Amino acid sequence: MSDLIAIVYPSEAKAEEVRQRLLGLQKEYLITLSDAVIAVKTDSGDIKLNQLVNTTAMGAVSGSFWGLLIGVLFLNPIVGVALGAASGALGGALTDFGIDDSFMKGLATSIQPGNAALFILVKNMTADKVLREIQDAGGTVLKTSLDDEKEKVLRDALAKAAAKPAA
Repeated sequence: MSDLIAIVYPSEAKAEEVRQRLLGLQKEYLITLSDAVIAVKTDSGDIKLNQLVNTTAMGAVSGSFWGLLIGVLFLNPIVGVALGAASGALGGALTDFGIDDSFMKGLATSIQPGNAALFILVKNMTADKVLREIQDAGGTVLKTSLDDEKEKVLRDALAKAAAKPAA
């Protein structure tokens, strides 16, 4: 079972920095992420999602390949590529996996304009080592599906980082 963790950062750049750290830790097999999305609240109040995987682009590439293959079979590869790319992009745009987009947008409405929320869906992790790597970035826990004890550990670690510069 996966756990959802949403942490608010003062900027999109800080949230992206933490996401990149987590992706690095994934390469070291300390964490396994199903999804990692950054939601940014613009000054106008709109929520922009920065997805880890662009499903529209992936669909277009995949559709182009299959369209080319089918086009070659029917002696019209150019039309096959165009139709394949269009249908693949449409399919990719309609595909959503990982954390539900409407859930993230709804939760991100509560953050301040200019702030960013990092939503991660964690399959498993070595919590103490991962926490040690990200705690200096600070942040405020917005929501988790962790049990109360683990959530308290996460909140305390992030709070220590926020208190350090003030001290």
